[in-house]
Amino acid sequence: MSQRPKVVVTDFIGEPLDHEIRILGDIADVVALGAHGEAALAGRIEDADAIMAYHFIELGRETIERLEKCRLIVRCGVGYDNIDREAARERGIPVANVPDYGTEEVADSAIGMMLTMTRGIHLLNSRLQRSEGVWTYAQVRPVHRLRGRTFGIVGAGRIGTAAALRAKALGMRVIYYDPYAPDGRDKSLGIERRESLHELLEQSDVVSMHCPRTDETHHMIDDAAIAAMKPGSFLVNTARGAVVDAMAALRGIESGHLAGAALDVLEVEPPKDDHPLIAAWRDPEHPAHDRVVINPHSAFYSEEGLDDMRIKGSENCRRVLLGEPPRNVVN
Repeated sequence: MSQRPKVVVTDFIGEPLDHEIRILGDIADVVALGAHGEAALAGRIEDADAIMAYHFIELGRETIERLEKCRLIVRCGVGYDNIDREAARERGIPVANVPDYGTEEVADSAIGMMLTMTRGIHLLNSRLQRSEGVWTYAQVRPVHRLRGRTFGIVGAGRIGTAAALRAKALGMRVIYYDPYAPDGRDKSLGIERRESLHELLEQSDVVSMHCPRTDETHHMIDDAAIAAMKPGSFLVNTARGAVVDAMAALRGIESGHLAGAALDVLEVEPPKDDHPLIAAWRDPEHPAHDRVVINPHSAFYSEEGLDDMRIKGSENCRRVLLGEPPRNVVN
């Protein structure tokens, strides 16, 4: 009898593997490694027929070159910058993602972060909680009506589009910058395209990031980009930490040029306690304490979203193990 295929879940998801076993259990053994770093995979992943990876670890060239018979790597999420796609392609291993599992959740989070900043909710709560200032709206002046204000989206993919529709529902004017979006997306959604990032930045009251991390987008929002933004505007990042230079965002807050920044993602997660942004955010005497919102890479999360990425990742593994082509290949 031939050995059953083995599907390895590298990180993030552990026992009970109810979804994975329900979908794969009749044709494969499923093992969760619970790794918190790539080094923890050594000697445990080489014989995998398929791999389901999340965002706690990286799969680099050294690991991929040790794979003996892998037929698919699924990044169970939207972003796939933690997988060496080139190395996998050289080995003939397709890399796929799950591009639609958290669309609603991330868009909802981006809008929620925008609202808590633009309506002064975070600032007032933060100050009143520590008995700073008077018990009145005057602490947050000036706050402007959202209807008619401009919501600028960088990256008009699935999540950016979902955020655009939500912002439109609030009566906001929506513009976007995405050189890879097909012509006509603006017409179909009733939003406006901008041909350069600079043009979008200087026109937006809120800038919301919805692009992948690539060499092109690394630190796309830097000091120069923040200087191009409207004085008193807001920045939201629910995409990838590295698309925003966190220190540039901090400097924008310190100078007063940015009225607020909401960051669900950072370049290093979790960040070090002595990172200047984190130290400022935790310091009640620093303007970042009231004007910066930080979440622990949680914008994707809902119970339904977690189920989606596990189910869709498992279903893609099943396709490949049964000899069918994978879906959503990104390499």
